[in-house]
Amino acid sequence: MATIDLSNIADFVANEGHGVKGLSEIGLQKLPKQYIQPIEERITTNTVILDDQIPIIDMSNWDSHNKLVSQKICNAAEKWGFFQIINHDISLEVLESVKDATYKFFNQPAVEKYKHSKENSSTNNVRYGTSFSPKAEKVLEWKDYLSLFYVSDEEAAAHWPCALRDEALEFLRNSEIVMKKLLEALMKGLNVKEIDESVLMGSKRINFNYYPKCPNPELTVGIGRHSDVSTLTILLQDNIGGLYVKKLDSDMWVHVPPIHGALVINIGDALQIISNGRYKSIEHRVMANGNNNRISVPIFVNPKPSDIIGPLKELLESGEEPIYKQVLYSDYVKHFFKKAHDGKDTVDFAKIN
Repeated sequence: MATIDLSNIADFVANEGHGVKGLSEIGLQKLPKQYIQPIEERITTNTVILDDQIPIIDMSNWDSHNKLVSQKICNAAEKWGFFQIINHDISLEVLESVKDATYKFFNQPAVEKYKHSKENSSTNNVRYGTSFSPKAEKVLEWKDYLSLFYVSDEEAAAHWPCALRDEALEFLRNSEIVMKKLLEALMKGLNVKEIDESVLMGSKRINFNYYPKCPNPELTVGIGRHSDVSTLTILLQDNIGGLYVKKLDSDMWVHVPPIHGALVINIGDALQIISNGRYKSIEHRVMANGNNNRISVPIFVNPKPSDIIGPLKELLESGEEPIYKQVLYSDYVKHFFKKAHDGKDTVDFAKIN
């Protein structure tokens, strides 16, 4: 078992590749002060709504009840920004395989995982790390991650960790069909006849998140308040739970309970901007857990870094006033990653003053 000098946690966690998984496994009885969040950033029973939930949409009748399912998708995107889908045609075998592969990667020795860190990775498209943006954060988050930017199957074969490469690619391939269906429905809801896949789905990233058991979980967070910078996010979570979504126009939070075989879909900032605010990119966060390790696997479907994004011309031609300006997507993403998680503040970067 690794030993640790508690006065130099940053070296152990980040610079030696142990992550918070390593901290959890040495049997800490007390949460290190670097992870203790201010009171206003913690979830308490006073801020959670117990008798509400995000919509659950059955995709099994997509072909025969296309209009009804599409209406439910658009309604959820406007009122919640989050929904779960069931009977989506991605097999349980694919979903279980990618969860197993996630554990396989994170259960490797630290030295193996650290080969994929920013300092050691052979490509910027593969990144193993901990927390969110440790150099920008005053308080760290209780999470380790692997982030893979998809370029091609050939590039993935050359650079992605073999512990989960095949399973990640299979999940990506299967999710693409679902994403196209969802985006087609969302664009029709805006009276846009043809979707520009090169903008809406120009790039893809898949992350693998590991939230180990945590001492004093009530004092920290797995992920802090944020919205995604994507067009859409498709999330596979395990059966542990801990994802919370902020209810629109309130300061209250709603838990997203795991449903076996379901996928969680959420609107990203890019789609909020493109839809001129019709579809909502909503704050969400993850609680730490004192009893169980938790994993999740989100796929972020994004514009290309070189794309200019702004409200769709069809919306402006119909008489809507633009809420957002035209922004270079790579500038938007850089703005997001240069700071700590801060709720919905990133989207202000694109607002017309």
